[in-house]
Amino acid sequence: MKKVVIVSPHFPPSNLVGVHRSRLLSQHLPDFGWEPTIVTVHHDYYEEELDWNLVELLPENLRIERVGALPTEPVRLVGNIGVRGFVPMLRRILSLIDRENIDFLYISIPSSFAALLGRLVYELRGLPYGIDYRDPWVQPRWHPEEKLFNKHWIARKLANVLEPIAVKEASLITGVAESYYEDVLTRNPHLKGRVVTESAPVGGEARDFQKVQELGLQPHLFERDAQTFDLVYAGAMLPKAYEPLERMLRAIADHRERFDGVRFHFIGTGKTPDDPEGYNIRPLAEKYGLWQDVIFEHPARIPYLEALVHQEAADAVFVLGSTESHYTPSKVYQGVLAGNPLLAVLHEASTACEVIRATGAGKVLDFAGEADVGRIEEQFADVFGDFRGFAEAFDPDKVDREYFDQYSARSTTRTLADALDRAVGK
Repeated sequence: MKKVVIVSPHFPPSNLVGVHRSRLLSQHLPDFGWEPTIVTVHHDYYEEELDWNLVELLPENLRIERVGALPTEPVRLVGNIGVRGFVPMLRRILSLIDRENIDFLYISIPSSFAALLGRLVYELRGLPYGIDYRDPWVQPRWHPEEKLFNKHWIARKLANVLEPIAVKEASLITGVAESYYEDVLTRNPHLKGRVVTESAPVGGEARDFQKVQELGLQPHLFERDAQTFDLVYAGAMLPKAYEPLERMLRAIADHRERFDGVRFHFIGTGKTPDDPEGYNIRPLAEKYGLWQDVIFEHPARIPYLEALVHQEAADAVFVLGSTESHYTPSKVYQGVLAGNPLLAVLHEASTACEVIRATGAGKVLDFAGEADVGRIEEQFADVFGDFRGFAEAFDPDKVDREYFDQYSARSTTRTLADALDRAVGK
């Protein structure tokens, strides 16, 4: 067994969505010849609510090295976990290398600052390293709250400076889709032909749904009603998903009679993860007269397994994409495993479009970015009408599971394990 240290500053019991990449890798990597050790910040230093049910999903024999970090109380000097835990994580990684035969260092970002650990460890110990992009690090000026010298502006400027330093000696660059890292190679042309690259989504994990059954979890945000057609969107809203959302709401308002008895539930879409009053969807729904009639929002994030319960309890899973082509929502894979039909509004370049269509798991309304969002307003009512008929006849047993298997967490881990082998071989 080759040994890999996976740096994941957040890890269960953190309830942040980013923990699932490293969680699922640690579960399946041993099947492909890699023994993982997780280096993470201790949960006492997390600011988000903890989800102890997530710990139930971890392999029993997984080695987890938890380190300290700069506190955020009584004074919060810095919030980013990659910064607060940087020095303790570095010390623990170097200690592991000095005591054991570690073959590779693999860093999942964000937190993007943690990527600098790879370059530093390489310079100090010569250990090859890789960076896994769950989100792009360098962003265009797109954040609606960005102003000169505010935190969004500073973060973007820092990314332009720090990313070239972090990736310079990398042996492996991966991402949940190729579009997440292809600009990295453009900005750093010396990597082309030298660094191993690979894309693999987070993937779906059937065992997660088995754990839902074992724990006996039940939905609590809505009740099933034979006269109501419930769709669930679970997860944060991306800044560039609001225009597609508003176009969709306009279509519903213009064809209100077609949506009688329909409820869209937006869960965990608030301004901050833990604010029950931080509504993002409600103002738009009220603007078009749809609030608590067709559109419902529970702003605060709920635990991961509870989100799965609500996807199972609904009549359908709703997926809303972004005007950015790189966005590939992992909730698509959860939706397929939930056994309910999927209705998706996605950028046409998103790989999730192919997954839904090829598996027969749902219907997709695709569009070609910002210049084409008008298509959503024009076509959503008709597409939804077709979807209602599709959902009524939907048989989860007819979903092409053989095709979908390539998007399972085990299959995507096999892909990344092969990339690790190639990187070490180089």
